[in-house]
Order: sequence, then structure tokens, then C-alpha cells
Amino acid sequence: MKIFIKIIKVVFTILLFAFSIVILYFIALAPKERRFKIAEHSQGLYFSQSMFDILKLQNPDYSDVYFEQSVAFNKRGEYAKGFELLDKAVELDPKLHLGYRGWMKLRKLRDFDNALNDFNTLDSLTPKFVDAPWGEDIDFLRGECYFGKKDYPKAIELFNRNIKNQKEDWADIYSFVYLGLCEYELGNYEKAISEFQRALKQTENVPESYFGIAKAYLKLGQIEKAKENILKAENNIHYKRDDVYNEFLNEIYSFEIMEFKQKLNKK
Repeated sequence: MKIFIKIIKVVFTILLFAFSIVILYFIALAPKERRFKIAEHSQGLYFSQSMFDILKLQNPDYSDVYFEQSVAFNKRGEYAKGFELLDKAVELDPKLHLGYRGWMKLRKLRDFDNALNDFNTLDSLTPKFVDAPWGEDIDFLRGECYFGKKDYPKAIELFNRNIKNQKEDWADIYSFVYLGLCEYELGNYEKAISEFQRALKQTENVPESYFGIAKAYLKLGQIEKAKENILKAENNIHYKRDDVYNEFLNEIYSFEIMEFKQKLNKK
């Protein structure tokens, strides 16, 4: 019996040793692309961060490692560390990572000026090419920056350029919503209604457009049309633009619609 137990111990020791060798191989010796994929798919875990640290040590110019390691920190709101890594990725490969850093500054930090700096720098590095940081047209994102800065004429210019880039039927539908919002802020209420309606030509389920139209009609003194459109906004609120990670600049909420509806009912 004692011999059997000793054999079991030896077998387990050998298996543990073999397992350790395999782990060490993957951590330190496997091809960097393979290790990168393993770390990428276990993002945020201690193992993943350790793998990224080793990859950086062995490949200090591997920009994707800095970029990918930054994602987990930024998702947790640890922006100081996240942007330290992201800045290094941009330093190593600006064409590849500037767009994402600008997108992060816009959507996460509301740092409109520095987001614009990143988008404009990227644009200058890629002449005759329309960039799409994180899958969104660069002029749409720049338009959002100017909207956030309350520079509505410049935002209108950029959103219109985005529509020209993408063509009317393919442009982000919120380009038209933003155009409506900009015209509304400039006091051009009839023009605002026209822009909101351009979004509705693409799809009837755009509560932001109905809400904007209702507010514009109220400004024009057309109460019944305002009431008609606020009801449509309420009925389509579940189609609103939202994201579990980000609050959009043009995001609307149910309580706003209900408050506006109550205001209209007193007219």
C-alpha cells in the first residue's frame, strides 16, 4: 500500500511538473501572437496582465500589447493607468491607435478638445482616406466633439461632411438627429424639424427625432403637433440610442419625455 501511495505521489509530481512546464512555455516562450491572443481572451485577469507584462518586456515595440492591456483598466474606470498604456501604444503606432484614443477621450472623458486633436492628427496622417475610429466615421465623431463644445455651426459642417462621406442612405442615422439638435439650439426650429424628419425617412423608430420635433413645434406654438410627436417619442423610447458603457451626448430618457408631456398637457 505504501508503495502504491508513493507511485501516486510520483505520478502527480510528474504531471504537476509537466503542467508547470507547459504554462511556463505559454507564458514566456510561445510565439508572441499566440500569447497575445490568450491574454486578449482572458482580458482583465491577473494571468492576462502578467502575460502582457512579459510580452512588453520581450517586445517593447509591440504596440498592440500596450493597447490591449489598456482596455481592462479603462473599462474599470482606472483611466490614469489605462491612458498611460494607451499613450504608449499611440507613440509606437499613431496611425493604428490614435483613433481609438480620440474615441475614448470623446465618449469616456468628454475631453472634446483633446479628442479633436487626436482625430485631426490621425486625419493628417492618412491623406485621401476617410478614417473610421472604432468603426465610426471620423467626421461624425468630430461633429460630436463640436456639439459637446456647443459650437453648433462647426458641428453642422462636420455632420454634413459625414453624410457626404457615407451617402444619405448609409450615414449614421444620428447624423440627422444631431443636425436637428444643432439647428434647434441655433433657434432654427423649422430647419430642425426638417433635419429630424430626415432621420425618420430612414426608420420610423427614432424617439430622439420625435422628441426634438415636439420641442421645435412647441417653440413654434403648434401645440397639437407637439403633443402628437411627444406621444410617438414615448411609444418608441425603447429604440433610443444607448450603450451599457457610455452615455451619449444626445441620449434621452423616459423621465424627460414624461416631464415634457406633462408640460404640454397644461397648454
